[in-house]
Amino acid sequence: MKKARLAAQSRSHLDERFKNLEPVSRYASPARGWIKAVREALGMTTAQLAKRLAIKQPSVVALEQSEAKGAIELATLRRVAAALDCTVIYALVPNKPLEAIVRDRARTFARRRRGPVEHSMLLEDQKVKDKDAEARLDEIVRDINPRLFWD
Repeated sequence: MKKARLAAQSRSHLDERFKNLEPVSRYASPARGWIKAVREALGMTTAQLAKRLAIKQPSVVALEQSEAKGAIELATLRRVAAALDCTVIYALVPNKPLEAIVRDRARTFARRRRGPVEHSMLLEDQKVKDKDAEARLDEIVRDINPRLFWD
């Protein structure tokens, strides 16, 4: 139960932080990539950036192409960003609040676990009401270690 509460606190804290990042569409990279967009906006040539990175000019072109394809290494991107006097911001931003993701998984977990029980209760004319099951969901999310939801 302690792990479940710690996970809930962690989700709540992260969900609060993620609110400041919305809408995530504002972070979509330019079609040609951030490196090329920033370099050009600064009025810097590929040769000038190459000199700052202590690499050859064709390597800068390759870096820009690699970043535009989404294949650049994070460490390399950080190095280029530093040469452009920029900072790389790296984050995994959930598509919906973490709490909602866990509740959805808990719902699936509960359905899977209660299916056989509900079947036998139905045979005994003791059907579980949906609102009772929904009320139990809060209990499940609060008291069960969420690691169980992902199996």
